[in-house]
Amino acid sequence: MIIGVLGALILGGGGFFAVYSGLILAPAPAGEKPAAIAQDFAFVPIERITISLAPGSTSRHLQFAGQIEVESASRAEIERLQPRFIDVINMYLRAVDPRDLAEPASLIRLRAQILRRLQTVAGQGHIRDFLITEFVLS
Repeated sequence: MIIGVLGALILGGGGFFAVYSGLILAPAPAGEKPAAIAQDFAFVPIERITISLAPGSTSRHLQFAGQIEVESASRAEIERLQPRFIDVINMYLRAVDPRDLAEPASLIRLRAQILRRLQTVAGQGHIRDFLITEFVLS
């Protein structure tokens, strides 16, 4: 018992010293500037999609909208592919179990799945990210 208490005191004191002296969890030095945000990107909006959910689910409809982050040079090509993107998103969301849509963690999974599908349609290197701007179950 005494060895356990002594160990806890030593570890607690070592942790306090490491934080107090700045060895860990130290704030950034005042002279450092944050990294610059890249300027060569654009957002292509995906219009709102309303999807009817399966009978028996707690919600009847899903309203969904998003933004595709692309390189500025690829914007025109990506805008031209928007009908395909809407089709892919629509087909994917219809295949998802409505119970999964109600879970809080499902949005992260949905976003990753949709991003991967959009990247497949657009080809390698055009789409950087996908942002969900509207997700309403009603």
